[in-house]
Amino acid sequence: MSFFKKLKEKFTTSSDNVTEKFKDGLLKTRTNFSNRVNDLVARYRKIDEDFFEELEEILIQADVGFETVMELVEQLKFEVKRKNMQNPEEVQGVISEKLVEIYRGEDSATSELNIQPEGLTVILFVGVNGVGKTTTIGKLAHQFKSEGKKVLLAAGDTFRAGAIEQLEVWGERAGVDVIKQAAGSDPAAVMYDAIQSAKAKNADILLCDTAGRLQNKVNLMNELEKVKRVIEREVPGAPHEVLLVLDATTGQNAMIQAKTFKEATNVSGIVLTKLDGTAKGGIVLAIRNELHIPVKYVGLGEKMDDLQQFDAEKYVYGLFSDLIDQEAPEE
Repeated sequence: MSFFKKLKEKFTTSSDNVTEKFKDGLLKTRTNFSNRVNDLVARYRKIDEDFFEELEEILIQADVGFETVMELVEQLKFEVKRKNMQNPEEVQGVISEKLVEIYRGEDSATSELNIQPEGLTVILFVGVNGVGKTTTIGKLAHQFKSEGKKVLLAAGDTFRAGAIEQLEVWGERAGVDVIKQAAGSDPAAVMYDAIQSAKAKNADILLCDTAGRLQNKVNLMNELEKVKRVIEREVPGAPHEVLLVLDATTGQNAMIQAKTFKEATNVSGIVLTKLDGTAKGGIVLAIRNELHIPVKYVGLGEKMDDLQQFDAEKYVYGLFSDLIDQEAPEE
């Protein structure tokens, strides 16, 4: 059974709410990417070098990333030759399969968060200002609390005006406590207080906000290192996740930010916000393939439950769902 048919069987007969969120959230990327691929396939009667050159351009404009595009096209050329494909329409299913294969890669990285079965789980959030870091923390706090976990928030972004208040608003929405100090306080001291409070209250999860002043890179990175040392000292093995929050709408700037933070701290996963707001959702693949960091969550809308754990197959379904849904009855 072809991969395209498997996706049809798996998702077109499903009324899964999360699958629909991926489908709706990737509308702009699908309109840009999938529709252009469909147009490309319709215009060509055979698969030749010109076909692949146009496909490369479509993929690059979807922010899939140059290295990833070259790898994908080479794999497609190999498959076309191996299976002696003549009809361009046959390539669409292979593209979808290769996108999933490239995302999964050769390592065993997973989108599952490293939640400790016993004791306190500490998750540190990093990223520049304005990417949706505080919103992400609030939405995850809501998710964890709805799962029955006891959650605390640490207001470690003590420098940006209004950052502490913004986190408090999200704390109220999610119904969780926020540990804070006065604006301008030492973020490491805030983390120390937050951990002591989390231990005293037998909390399950501590979500830690941090500053994101990338223009003052050296100071920021020193500050993050100090915060991590305090966390490691007070909770051996923590932080259990260091999640880098990136704004999908910034495209290649997000890649630059990811490289910078990866150099400075041990990033274990990416949260890609505002994926519904961009036509260049291929950035998911570029991040995974070129930086070898798994995308753990994606933002697919404004609602509290629109922050979803990333799923490579649902992502690809979201990219090609118009075509898959259209062809499903014919199967």
